[in-house]
Amino acid sequence: MIRITEPNFSEEEKRAVLEILESRQITRGSWTETFSREFAGYIGVKHCFTVCSGTVALFVALKALGVDRGDRVVVPAMSFMATIDAVCLAGGEPVVVDVDDFYTMDPNQLEDAVKKFSPKVVIPVHLYGGMADMEAIMELSERYGFYVIEDSAQAHGAELKGKKAGAWGHMGAFSFYASKNVPMGEGGAITTNDDELAKKVRRWIDFGESPAFNFRITEFQAAIGTIQLRRLDERNERRRRIASAYTKAFGEHFLVPAEREGSKHVYHLYTLRHPERDRIVEDLRSAGIDARVYYPYLLHELRDSLHLPTPRAERFRREVFSIPVHPYLTDEEVSYIVDSLTEIVSSGKIIS
Repeated sequence: MIRITEPNFSEEEKRAVLEILESRQITRGSWTETFSREFAGYIGVKHCFTVCSGTVALFVALKALGVDRGDRVVVPAMSFMATIDAVCLAGGEPVVVDVDDFYTMDPNQLEDAVKKFSPKVVIPVHLYGGMADMEAIMELSERYGFYVIEDSAQAHGAELKGKKAGAWGHMGAFSFYASKNVPMGEGGAITTNDDELAKKVRRWIDFGESPAFNFRITEFQAAIGTIQLRRLDERNERRRRIASAYTKAFGEHFLVPAEREGSKHVYHLYTLRHPERDRIVEDLRSAGIDARVYYPYLLHELRDSLHLPTPRAERFRREVFSIPVHPYLTDEEVSYIVDSLTEIVSSGKIIS
């Protein structure tokens, strides 16, 4: 099976892990400090705090912004469940809005939701590695006075107008799960340029200033993440080259992903759309290609929350499927995926 995602580690990561074992400084050491500094510099923000998962990153960011019982938080209909679960865990009341043609939060419907529900926080999600319309969302933030947390779990290195995901909003939240463009196994981070918000984040995750949780990562995770971060741009470019080959090959038969004007997509996932999605996925898996559906649910259905009409997301949910695009695919594997999917379409097994 050609896997949908596959982390890859070199001798450099192995040496770092052994050095940490020999040093016996397995937590709260120099690697954690290095990763936080280098990741902040890479994103282009003043502060980066590492935590144990992307869900925790969203939770802490919400609590740092004062979200509590009854505070409304707007999220898009399409995302991994952690986006809405973090809101519920923080005590907020989620409000779900539709997505645009790029699978990210629809700013027009966001404005309707803001007028109707007066949210404290809005969480745009940079889904599949593509940027949400942050210019429009931040303009609405300034006009109506809500905070913005970017869910950047799938968008390490993505850009809009030369500014990276995680640097647009008041705060950014990242995941370093094993499937992500920067994999640690588990892990997360919170980014911000706001000194006061940084102090509030620290109070939630550092014992001593106030009652706090232990949300730390280990030195092992930080070392792996640091080394992976230093290779991120090169590996994202490989993802983009594979995506370009796919788009050229599949544009006739499928709705292929598009890049928002002025943005840089990093293709955490390469997501196609077709009304015969389920049969295509079954045929691809039979051919040894790990095709998957991200995601078979909408967030308001999953957690029975307030929502506005979501016609786009409802249609997309029935049609989207993702194929392998990770940077460790060989040229032969890419050709096999292209040939296999083209054959599935041309053989008459599906109606194109």
